[in-house]
Amino acid sequence: MHQIVTEIDIAVSPGRVWSILMDFPAYPQWNPFIRSLSGVAKPGEKLRATIQPEERRAMTFRPRVLKAENQQELRWLGHLGFPGLFDGEHYFQLTTIGNGYTRFTQGEQFSGILVGMFISSMEAATKAGFNAMNQALKNRAEVNGK
Repeated sequence: MHQIVTEIDIAVSPGRVWSILMDFPAYPQWNPFIRSLSGVAKPGEKLRATIQPEERRAMTFRPRVLKAENQQELRWLGHLGFPGLFDGEHYFQLTTIGNGYTRFTQGEQFSGILVGMFISSMEAATKAGFNAMNQALKNRAEVNGK
């Protein structure tokens, strides 16, 4: 298993950050990494996600929602090909850190028989995509949230 984790502190409440994350139709307007996201954020439901790390081709997949806890966590599991080949468990976590601030954590745990072959070639672009999304989320929340 391999994991990538990023985080950023945002000067608004978890409720404000959550409302932006759950507004899937608005993703193309602000999100430089997850270019589109649709579906219902409810455990067991399937989403349709298109991601595009910088200088990479877009990839669309259909992850299954594992957890959707209001103002706390959204987690899904996606597969490349079939389960066990190259799986990614992606998550967004929101933590109140005081003074009306939220710590936003975005990460992914990769597993499967092909992870060792591909992770080194995709890790930098994926982490850069996470960081770009985190910063865009911060900008959107703080500008529109005050």
